[in-house]
Amino acid sequence: MARLPLLSWCLPLLATAASVPYSEYILAPSSRTLTAPTVHEVNGTVRNAAALTAAGASSRTSNSSAVFVGANSSVTLDFGKNIAGNVRFQVDAVSGSNEYIGISFTESSMWISPDKCDATQDEGLDDPLWFAISGPGTYTADITHQRGGFRYLNVLHNSTGSVSLSALTVNWTAVPQMSDPRDYTGYFHSSSEKLNRVWYAGAYTNQLCSIDSSTGSALRLPLSGWAYNYTIANGTAVLVDGAKRDRLVWPGDIVISGPSIFVSTNRLDAIRSGLDSLLAIQLPDGRLPYSGIPFQSTDPSNFLWSFTYHLHTLNDIYDYYLFTGDVEYLKSVWGKYKLGMAYILQFIDSSKLANVTSSADWLRFGMGGHNIEANAILYYNLNLGLKLAAVLNDTSVVSNWTTTAQGIKQAANALLWDESANLFRDNTTNTSLHPQDGNAWAIVSGLVSPSRASAISAALQARWVRPYGAPAPEAGATVSPFASGFEVQAHYLAGHPERAVELIEFMWADFMLDDPRMTNSTFIEGYSTDGSLHYAPYSNDPRVSHAHGWATGPTSALTFFGAGLQLTSAGGKTWLVKPQLGGLSILSAGYTSSLGKFSASWSANSTGGLQGEFQTPPGTSGTLTLPVTEPAKRLVLNGPGGRQTSPLVNVDTLGSVTGRPHLKELVLPTCYQKRDKRR
Repeated sequence: MARLPLLSWCLPLLATAASVPYSEYILAPSSRTLTAPTVHEVNGTVRNAAALTAAGASSRTSNSSAVFVGANSSVTLDFGKNIAGNVRFQVDAVSGSNEYIGISFTESSMWISPDKCDATQDEGLDDPLWFAISGPGTYTADITHQRGGFRYLNVLHNSTGSVSLSALTVNWTAVPQMSDPRDYTGYFHSSSEKLNRVWYAGAYTNQLCSIDSSTGSALRLPLSGWAYNYTIANGTAVLVDGAKRDRLVWPGDIVISGPSIFVSTNRLDAIRSGLDSLLAIQLPDGRLPYSGIPFQSTDPSNFLWSFTYHLHTLNDIYDYYLFTGDVEYLKSVWGKYKLGMAYILQFIDSSKLANVTSSADWLRFGMGGHNIEANAILYYNLNLGLKLAAVLNDTSVVSNWTTTAQGIKQAANALLWDESANLFRDNTTNTSLHPQDGNAWAIVSGLVSPSRASAISAALQARWVRPYGAPAPEAGATVSPFASGFEVQAHYLAGHPERAVELIEFMWADFMLDDPRMTNSTFIEGYSTDGSLHYAPYSNDPRVSHAHGWATGPTSALTFFGAGLQLTSAGGKTWLVKPQLGGLSILSAGYTSSLGKFSASWSANSTGGLQGEFQTPPGTSGTLTLPVTEPAKRLVLNGPGGRQTSPLVNVDTLGSVTGRPHLKELVLPTCYQKRDKRR
C-alpha cells in the first residue's frame, strides 16, 4: 500500500502559555509558593501531621498545627515531583528549652532520613538544616541554603519538649528569569502517553537546572556546611548540569540540554550566560575549559582540559547561533571559536585522526588515543564550523577544515570499523570495546554511509538491557542517559524511528519516570545495567543527581526528528520537515525561533497512509521529506503558491537501505497543502 501524505492549512499561531496546546502536561508550578500535597511517613509522636500538607493548610484553623512531641519525632512530606527552593515554616507554639527543628531533603525515596539529606559530595551524606526555635514566628532558610532538587522533605524534632508547626512552604527558585514558569513556547503530543510524559519531564528537568547565577556550588564544600553560594556566571540565570549538584556549567551537558530548552521554553539566556562564563576563561593558546568555575581552575598550570568538552563548547556556540540567529554574537566569539579549533587540530597525526591525550570526558573510562567518539565529534564540529565560516564570509579556514574533516571520515571508517560487530571500536588499541557514545556519534556526525548507519543502529538495539536501557560499556556496567540521548538521535538518523520510540518508552518512561525510586518528574544522571541506582563513576550512590539536563535528549529528538521540525539555517530561515512517526498513530509538536512559529501535526491511518499539516514562518523556505512507497503516482500541492501537480517520477525519491524510501520536495513555500495519490 502506498503511504498517502497530506499536509493541509497552517496551524493557528500560538502566543501565550494559556494557548499552547497540551499545557496540562507542564510540570512547572503556577505559583512559586509550594506546599506538599501528601505525608509520606511519620515517625515518633507527631499529632496532626496533615496540617503541613496543602489540604491541611487550606483548611487551617487557629489551632490547626502539626505538633511534634519529644525527641526523634519526624514527618516526611512528599511533593509528588522533584522541586527546588528554600523552606519556610510557622512556629505556632513551643514548650521546653533548646528546641530545634531539622529539615532534610532527598530526591529519591531511597535516601529518606530524619537527620540526613542525600549527598552533594563525593562521600557521606549532607547534614540537615537546623533551626533553633526561640519562640513563635516565621522561620526561613536563606537563599544559599535552598535545595536545588528534592521530592521529599523531612521535618525532625530532636528535643525533649514540643513544637507546633504550620504553613510549611517552599519558595520555588528554578528558572528565575521566567516570571511565569509555565510560559512554554513549545509543545508536544503523540498517541504514546509515555512519550508525552517524557517530553515534558525533560523540559521540566532543564527548568530545575536553570538557576540563579549566584547560587552555584563550589563542589568541594565540607559536609557540615553545604551551601549554594558561589557566583558562577553573570546574568540572572545560568544553565547548569544538575539541580542538586554539581550546579556548575559543563559544556557537554549543554549539547543535550540546550536544544531541549529551545523546543520547550526557548529561554536561551541561561545558555548564553554559561557560554560566556566558559569563553571568559579560555587560555591564550586556545584551550577551552572542561567546566565552569570554581571547579575549573583559571591557572594555566592547573587547567582542567577535555578534548571532547572543548569541542562541545564549540558545538554549543553553533547551536546558540542556530536557535537565535544572533549574528552579532557569532561575530563577537568567532575569534575565540577559531582559536579553539586551531588548538584542537594540533592533535591530528599522520593517521589523519586526532590522537587524544586527555582522559577527561563525561566520566566514561578509557578516553584517549585515536578514539571514535572524539574523532566523530571533531568531524561534526569541523562541518558546523564551515557553516559558521560561510555565514561570516571567512574563507581563511575553509581549505584546512574541509581537508581535515575528509581525512577523519576516511581514516575512521578504515581504521576503527569492526565488520564482525557492525560497530566501531573505541580506538586503535582497545579493539574489544565497542562504545555507545562513539557509535552513536558516528551516525549523528554523518561520519558513516546510510548502510553503515543502519547496521550500527541494529547492533546498538541488540545490546539493550531490558527493562533498564541502552548500555554504555565504555563506562562499565552503566546506563548513561547522556550517551543514550545521542543513541536516540542516531536511530532516527539511521531511518529507524521505531527503535528511537521504543527506547524512549521503556528506558525514559517505564524506568526513569515510573520506577518508585525515581522522582516521576525529572531524569537521573546515570545508573547501573542491573537497575540499581549506582553510577559507576561515583562511589557514593546518594550523590547521583535525579535532575540532570544531560538526560533530556528525547525532548529535542521527538520534536526535531519525530515531528520532523528541523532548522537548517539560523532561526529557521531554511528548514527541513521530515516526520518519522516510528509506529505512532498521531504526533504533533511546535516551537518558536527568532523568526517565528514552527509547528507540525501528523496522523497515520490504518492503511499506512500519512496525513498532516505544518507551519513555518513567513519568508522562510525549506525541504519536505515524507515516507512513500509504491504505488503512489502523483503529487498535488495546494497553498499560497497555487496548485501544482507533478507525476511522482519527476520528484526526487531518496532510496533507503531499510526499504523505506522518502519522497523529497525541495524549496516549498510556507504552508503548502500536499497529497500524493494513486491513479
